[in-house]
Parts: sequence; C-alpha cells; structure tokens
Amino acid sequence: MTEVDLNATEYPDYSYDYLQITTPCDKGEVRNFTKLFLPIAYSIICVLGLVGNIFVVMTFALYKKAKSMTDVYLFNMAIADILFVLTLPFWAVNYAADKWIFGDFICKIARGIYAINFNCGMLLLAFISMDRYIAIVQATKSFKFRARTLAYSRLICLVVWVSSILISSSTFIFSESYSHSINKTREICEHRSSTEMKGLTLKLLLVCMQLLFGFFIPLLFMVFCYAFIVKTLMQAQNSKRNKAIRVIVLIVAIFLVCQVPHNIVLLVTATTMGKLNKSCESEKQIAMAKYITEVLAFLHCCLNPVLYAFIGVKFRSYFVNMMKNLWCLRYKKYKTQSSRISSDTYHSRQTSENMSDNVTSFTM
Repeated sequence: MTEVDLNATEYPDYSYDYLQITTPCDKGEVRNFTKLFLPIAYSIICVLGLVGNIFVVMTFALYKKAKSMTDVYLFNMAIADILFVLTLPFWAVNYAADKWIFGDFICKIARGIYAINFNCGMLLLAFISMDRYIAIVQATKSFKFRARTLAYSRLICLVVWVSSILISSSTFIFSESYSHSINKTREICEHRSSTEMKGLTLKLLLVCMQLLFGFFIPLLFMVFCYAFIVKTLMQAQNSKRNKAIRVIVLIVAIFLVCQVPHNIVLLVTATTMGKLNKSCESEKQIAMAKYITEVLAFLHCCLNPVLYAFIGVKFRSYFVNMMKNLWCLRYKKYKTQSSRISSDTYHSRQTSENMSDNVTSFTM
C-alpha cells in the first residue's frame, strides 16, 4: 500500500479502502466525528445486543428444547450475534484512542470473529426465511417430513459456520497491527499485503463477498420466501392472518432500512475503488456515510431477538416461565414440566393445525 492508502484506512474495516489517489486528503473532520460517535454507538449496540441475544440463548438452553429447524437457526444466530457484538468494544477503544493498542494477535482475532459472525448471522436469516416458507406454504409436506428435516438442521448450521469461516479466512491471514507509515507512533489494525495492486484486489474481493453473502443472498431468500408466505396467508382463513402479515412486512422493512444504506455505500466504494480522479470532499462524504450506515447495519443484531424470537407467542411464554424459574430458583421442576408439555403438544398436533401453529410464530 502507498502512504496515502494507509492514511485513508486509518480505521479498521475488513472489506475496503477509500483512497487510491496521489494527493493526500486531510480527513481530520471525519476522525474527530468518529472519535466521539463510534465509541458511543458501538457501546450501545454491544450492550443491547448482548442482553437480547443472551436471553434467547438462555431460553433455548435452560428451558425450551429446540423442536423445529427455526429454533435451531435462532439459537445459532443468537450465538453469532453475541460473538459479533463482543468484538465491538475493541473497535470502540480503537476509535477513542485513535490507535490500535491490543497487538497483532488480538487484531487478527477481533477482525476474524467480526467477519465470521456477521456473515454467519446474515446467512442464517436466509435459512430462517426458507424454513418459514416450508412450514407455511408447504404445510402438509413440512408436517410429514418434519422429523427428517429437523435432523438436518444442525448439519445446515454447521455448513453455515464452516462457510462463514472460509469466506472470512482472508481476514485472519492478512490482518495485521502495524505502525502507520506517516505517523510511526500510531498503530493501526488493517489488511496488509506485499504490493499495492495485491492489496487493492483483495479489498475489492472482500467487498464483493460481503455484498453477496451479507446482503444479496439473504435479501433474495427473504423476498422470495416471504412473498409466497404472504400470498398463502391471504388465502387462509385464520384469525391471526393480518397480524402475521404485518409482522412479515415489519421484518422485511427493518432488514431493508438497516442494510440497504450501508450496502449502497459498499457498491459505490467498489465501483470507485482504484480511481485517481476522486475529490477529497467526495472521499470525506463517502467515509462519513460509511461509518454512519455501518452503525445502522450493526443495529440489526440488536433487533434480531425481537423480530425472530420474542415476537413468537410460544417463545414469549417459554421466556416468561424461564424468568419465573430463575426468580423462584426452581429450575428443575419448571424445566421438566415445560419439556413434557411441549413434547406432548407437539406430537399430538394434527396436520390441519400445523398451519395455525406456524402462523403464531409471526404474531405479536
């Protein structure tokens, strides 16, 4: 990388660079903004994300045994979101101190976990959409083959985790903590390659992979699956139909609001990467937009527990009972009763009732 490139990437970002020009661009305004804004924003996201997702993990682990593919996906997505938000304090300190202070090993680990769990969470959203499509649109088939598909759910999650690790492997390999070439006293945590062209190619590849696996694939699954789900619900005579449709619209709308702005910035970055005629002002605007929209995208991990777990009637009842157990310190009694009641209810449910049960997972 050139000195100008390093000055442009003074903040960690596993996917892209912003400047590829011959004249240095003073981004003092951007640095002053991020030094105040990002530590506060990342701290809030970390706290909210931990609280919501830990409650989901506790509910599944201590009280509610997974009975469907969606339950398995939700459990894994909560774990991915927890690991993801746990990396944010490192970046909050990095921005506040205006330098990386944790060394090379933590740099690789923090950036690698950051990338793996972000990609894993987004891919799991795609599979949750597919499972809801099978459960509602293909209700008869899903009931008939539920035992077989449940057996594959853990395998699917394993494939998602392995795929996310492979997709993010370059982050582990090329991330380094090193001194800024302009200011030798300032350590940064960034991708580092032997040549400028190799570094530019790597960054462009990472942008494309993040756009593909972190946005377009989940969006494609959600639009396709939820469109058919809404169509099926419109034809169903169910008292919870309208609530279910509103929840689906809310899920898609929040996904678009959180993810579209940041991915537009990624697209702009990918199309302008390597160009030499970019103005300093436009680069500062893109940099500012990148940080603001990135925070908006990260907020989605705080909303996932509400949109996909607590919004379900059955999950809420399990969660309330679990909290009562914790309050009364009578874990075993309530756990045994809940497990037996849940198992009996599940196995006694008829095919005609399966549609209604699946719809309740979308109702308030």
